[in-house]
Amino acid sequence: MKATLIKIKELAKRPLITGTLILTVTGLVSRLIGFFYRIYLSRLFGEENMGIYQLISPVVSLAFSLCAAGYQTAVSKLTAEMAACHDGKNTGSSFWPFVASVTISLPLSAACTLVTYLLASPIGCLLLKEPRTVPLLRIIAFSFPFVGIHACINGWFYGMKKAGLPSLAQIIEQLTRVGCVFLLTSKDLAMGNVPSIGTAVLGLALGELVSMAVAVLTFLPFLPRKRMHSSAKAPAKIYHGLLGMALPLTANRLTLTLLGSMESVAIPEMLRAYGYNTETALSVYGVLTGMALPLVFFPNALTGSISVMLLPMISENACLGKMKEVRSLTLKTLRYCLWIGLACLGTFVLFGPFLGSAMFRSPLAGRCIRTLGWICPFLYLDTTLSGILQGLGMAGRIFLINVLSLLLRLAFVYLAVPVFGIRGYLWGMLAGQLLLTLLYVLSLHRLLHVKKDPQK
Repeated sequence: MKATLIKIKELAKRPLITGTLILTVTGLVSRLIGFFYRIYLSRLFGEENMGIYQLISPVVSLAFSLCAAGYQTAVSKLTAEMAACHDGKNTGSSFWPFVASVTISLPLSAACTLVTYLLASPIGCLLLKEPRTVPLLRIIAFSFPFVGIHACINGWFYGMKKAGLPSLAQIIEQLTRVGCVFLLTSKDLAMGNVPSIGTAVLGLALGELVSMAVAVLTFLPFLPRKRMHSSAKAPAKIYHGLLGMALPLTANRLTLTLLGSMESVAIPEMLRAYGYNTETALSVYGVLTGMALPLVFFPNALTGSISVMLLPMISENACLGKMKEVRSLTLKTLRYCLWIGLACLGTFVLFGPFLGSAMFRSPLAGRCIRTLGWICPFLYLDTTLSGILQGLGMAGRIFLINVLSLLLRLAFVYLAVPVFGIRGYLWGMLAGQLLLTLLYVLSLHRLLHVKKDPQK
């Protein structure tokens, strides 16, 4: 018993294990809340409204890519490197990446809010090709600054290997979102009114506001008491390092998001080319993106947590020249993710139709879940492989690989969906994930065999 307790204490001291455990538990709780929330929305609003709700996702993703995603990753990596130079101590200089990121991210997110709100009509009618998305876009636009600040704070926490506090904000965000929507829709139903899908978007924006507020409150105690001194690097160099990493990441993310947005907008259009009317096309799109995909992506909470914690760990070890440790971490985590993927493949292929009917009351969702089950081993591996390659400074390679995968999927959307319906898109997803995994593995194999430990 004593030996077991000692072993547990030793494991708890390892940042990758403890951080991954915290992110996994909170990620699972958050996804469970979100998953049952999706079931509630699908039953309350129906398949067509779920399709309209999902159509605003490309705009939200574009805003996040422009003002948050690249800066969160860059802050995490730079903070980890600066903390490593000071033996992991929380020095004032470790806050410079955060300060620099906020002064860039906040104006960008404010600009995104202004543009989205003022141009909601042309974006909804001309780009998304659905006028009913216009009021939804105007609501969600106000959440962009909250997302930008929250992402910068999370980047600092992940870089310092403090995963618990961002996880707390994530759960509070989900609870706020679900609670607001439940209260507002319950009030409408009690008055005999039909709830609007705009209520779900309002809940989304309020959740981001509360999440940012929690992140700020948890971040304040870590701020240095005295004036920060740039003992490691001058502030100008911090901006240079941050932008040098964030701008390529942002450009890559924007390109990938634009391609993904083209895919999202094209699916309903190609379904109409297959022979569906607008209502049926939006319903099928809503079933796929609002029901089947969230269920298949649910176990990604496990591998996604590993990926987030791996980036600073891999970056730190690679910076110190400990390539043997990098290889060991890589092999262990890939083996773990592969087993998760195989277990999920069996579950979704065998029980997909039952899960679709029981959870969403949709036989189509069940068929989609069964087909999508085949991508699970590759999907969960890709998340981790991407985190490892980012930690090794291979953002450019990741970008090219993802572009190739998305182009292949787009080809299936435009060529296969008009002929085979939604099955054509599902086949495209499988082909895209296979290509992604193959190219990731080849890149990582080559990189780890080229780099050697300096002592060797």
